[in-house]
Amino acid sequence: MRIVIAGGHGRIALRLERLLAARGYEVAGIIRDPEQGGDLREAGAEPVLCDLESASVEHVAGILQGADVAVFAAGAGPGSGAARKDTVDRGAAVLFADAAERARVRRFLMVSTMGADPRHEGEEVFDVYLRAKGDADAHLRTRLGLEWTVLRPGQLTDDAGTGLVRLEADTGRGLVPRDDVAAVLAELVETPATAGLTLELVSGSAPVSVAVKDVAGN
Repeated sequence: MRIVIAGGHGRIALRLERLLAARGYEVAGIIRDPEQGGDLREAGAEPVLCDLESASVEHVAGILQGADVAVFAAGAGPGSGAARKDTVDRGAAVLFADAAERARVRRFLMVSTMGADPRHEGEEVFDVYLRAKGDADAHLRTRLGLEWTVLRPGQLTDDAGTGLVRLEADTGRGLVPRDDVAAVLAELVETPATAGLTLELVSGSAPVSVAVKDVAGN
């Protein structure tokens, strides 16, 4: 199975790449900075250079050709302004979904955020971010050629993962280590029965594999 991850040098993406490579999958991570390539190789992933803010749908579809799963884990980052929330958190996500559909990639995972809503009010940068993520999620739901799952983690931490989570349509606010987000994504890759679901994720009491099977109805 070949899996292509947008935002391949992100803190969730690098964790996910390690997990997927350890399971024997062929993993590629899309990055803008060639100097990040060594980190991806160390994680077991093939670095692919591409700027999703300026690339065409056709170019990204070429990168995704032959992939079984596409994962959007890119983000403008906490220090960015409103303009890049639009070009990355919305625009790049929309582009990646459109390219995946064009390349006939069936499985698509979107790393979103709790509170994402295209109708969210407010003019602060974080408000723009929540609208951008909400717009991207809404667009993904219109891509009929994709078996998509949207994952909306709570507040991210760099604490060591516990492997215990709460994964539901509505969990309420909470914290979750990036380790556990990556672990859930790795399980979602292998659980296409979660297609069509938008799931919130926080720390909880269920082992990751059990939580994913429960929402999949297995």
